[in-house]
Amino acid sequence: MKKNGLIFSALLLFAFSLPEKKRIKIFIAGDSTASIKETKAYPETGWGMPFVYFWDSTVTVVNKAKNGRSTKSFRNENLWQQILDESSEGDYVFIQFGHNDEVPTKSNATTEIEFRNNLTVFVNEAKSKKLNSILLTPVARRKFDSTGKIVGTHDVYAQIVKEVAAKEKVPLIDMDKKGQVLYQQMGVENSKLLFLQLKPGEHPNYPEGKEDNTHFSELGARLIAQLVLSEIKKQMPELADRIVKPAVK
Repeated sequence: MKKNGLIFSALLLFAFSLPEKKRIKIFIAGDSTASIKETKAYPETGWGMPFVYFWDSTVTVVNKAKNGRSTKSFRNENLWQQILDESSEGDYVFIQFGHNDEVPTKSNATTEIEFRNNLTVFVNEAKSKKLNSILLTPVARRKFDSTGKIVGTHDVYAQIVKEVAAKEKVPLIDMDKKGQVLYQQMGVENSKLLFLQLKPGEHPNYPEGKEDNTHFSELGARLIAQLVLSEIKKQMPELADRIVKPAVK
């Protein structure tokens, strides 16, 4: 009995002597699919909004994603520089672009070469600050063909992200593929629930209704964030260790 008491005391002492986890920040660099929305846009929700609730008290999520940004405008507006200035060694930065880069009619669009170069610069500048970079392909849009099969819309630019991740040896989360799988599982009609799809008069922010197959509803943003989380658990065990633990009842 006395021996068991000594063992328990030793274990208790060991538990209290464990070093406290270093506090870190997770930055999100991206576009409107991840960004924090203004009240007037509700129920539109970026996946970075529910993402903040997945983490324990050692993690602060800093969402720098902004509507309409490409790799070019994100740098030109010093949003990338803000991440470099506010981050410290060991922090993480999730980089997700492509939606606006790939549309040639947009003023901030980038060519395939520019997109590749911009992503490479982001990763290398993050490395120089000893940050952990994670590249994400652009999240899939909702598009089905006449037979009810999901259709990709980011094929070229998503492939560039994959190639940069492989060359620079950083983790990749293929949100184009994972999103397509999710939408296909839900089907043509049910997948509308994931997006900003509203009938006229259904919400005061959109009196004429809305049919948007790019931007997410609250449900869609949460499920997309959960896809990101599932890949973190698979690929980044040191970060997964900071996911909030369920309370023991």
